Order: sequence, then C-alpha cells, then structure tokens
Amino acid sequence: MFVGLYRGKQKHAVCLIFLTWLYDMKQNDFEHMLERAFGNHVNKIIVTGGSLSESKEALALARQHEKLHCTVGVHPTRCNEFDDDPDKYMQDLHDVIQDGKSDGKVVAVGEFGLDYDRLEFCDQKTQQTYFALQFELARTSRLPLFLHNRNTGSDFYDIVSRHRDDFRVGVVHSFTGSIEEAKQLLDLGLFIGINGCSLKSQESLDVVKSIPIDRLMLETDAPWCDIRPTHASYAHVKTHFDTKKPEKFAAGVGVKGRNEPCAMIQVLEVVSAIHGMDIADVADTVYETTARVFFP
Repeated sequence: MFVGLYRGKQKHAVCLIFLTWLYDMKQNDFEHMLERAFGNHVNKIIVTGGSLSESKEALALARQHEKLHCTVGVHPTRCNEFDDDPDKYMQDLHDVIQDGKSDGKVVAVGEFGLDYDRLEFCDQKTQQTYFALQFELARTSRLPLFLHNRNTGSDFYDIVSRHRDDFRVGVVHSFTGSIEEAKQLLDLGLFIGINGCSLKSQESLDVVKSIPIDRLMLETDAPWCDIRPTHASYAHVKTHFDTKKPEKFAAGVGVKGRNEPCAMIQVLEVVSAIHGMDIADVADTVYETTARVFFP
C-alpha cells in the first residue's frame, strides 16, 4: 500500500494493498503483474483477507512469493459467516494468524469494520457484533489493524473507541470521509489510507490535504480504486501505463479498467501535488510510517 522513493531513486520498500482477487487471474498474468509491480519500485505487497477461507488463501499465496504478506480477518459484507458457530470461526481465524505470524507472513488483522453502503450482504446489527468481536484477534495477536469504514455515521468511531485498549495501532484504509471524520480517527491514534477512491472530487482532495503527511498511508486497493480521467485527482497524475481491453489481453501489458500495484506511483503523485511537497519527501515519510506499523 505504500511507496518509498528517495530523491528519484529506490531507497525503500513499497507495500501496497492487493486483494485476493489475484486468484481469479491467469497465472501468467499474475506473474506479469508482479513483474510490473516490482519493476516500479514495489518491494512488498500485502494481500488482504476478507473471510476465513480467503485469509487462508491469502496466506498460501504470500508463502509462494518472498515479497508478499497478508492480513487475516472478516470483511463486514462477509460477517454472516460467523453465525453458525462464532466461537469456532474465531478460533479458526486465530489459528491462521498464529500460523502466519510464525514466519512473518501475517502482518495485520483485517480487513474488518463496517459498511452501510452494502447492507444487502450483511445487516447493521450483524456487522456491529462481529466487528466488535474481531478486536479480540487484535488483542491476542498484538498485530496492527486494517480497517474498513463506509457511510456508518458515528457507529464505526464508537466501536473503535470502546475497544481502543485492545489494539496498538491501525489504518482505516480507502478513506472517503470528511475532514471531521478524519480528525476523529487521527485522535484515536489511527492512520488514514488513501487510494483512487479517496481522490475523486475536489472536496475529497481537500480532505486529504488536511491530513498530516506523517499520518497518511498510500495504497492502490487493486484491482479496484484506480484514478480515472473523471476524477479531480487525474490532473495531477504524471505516470501512465499501457493497457489493453480484456478481450485483447496481451502478456506483459495491463488490463484496461483493472487497477494494479504498479499504479502506486500515481497515488503518490497526486498526494504530493495537493500537499505541495516534493514527491521524494512524501514517499520517504510514508514509507517510514508504513514500515513502523506493518514491518517493525
């Protein structure tokens, strides 16, 4: 999720969030995607788990590549999976975390939180119940949190506040809230994750500008959340990548409409521009923050 460049040269690792959608890709395309990422200063990728089965797959994938790591947790839209036997489901998540911690592959608990934009998958009460429950994973593992929050009013903040003693640190990824919401999260000691979905309008750019650079983390959230020509942020993008439509797929070239980790540089370019800072200084600061949280 994060970039580390220094004075135009690669000095640090780059880590980006890349969801377990990878399993739907052709293996050759997957390897080419990694080549594009690593060829553009990416040095670590965090694969996010959104359910028990997905977390297991993410860990298996991370163990196939030295530069891949993962999270373990249950996305709010998947919280119904707890219902049959919450205790067993929690124990199974705990076991995956402990397994992955043993070789440094599991680096965070998540992706978990609340999402009121997609209640057709899981109702508010169920989401709240199992959001709160998963803080036990953070308490026992002492891993950082990888959090999800969409249109939840004060509910997300209230639940995190009640469980503040259960975790050390965390990031609210793909942030799309207001300046006031960002301030509340910062006051809880959390970091704010920014990607293309965070940079759509001028209002959203103003929100990102209000967040101190040393409290930001940058991410792609690939294969989603790319920066598009219709976004206010697009004017600040300087780096572009060749792509082809899916039906004209060619090995070694990206797929049109599908975000990739190599596009991290675009997020960095936008954030640097709206903060009026040198791109290398922003990259260096964000890298140090990211390494401290996920790779201490």
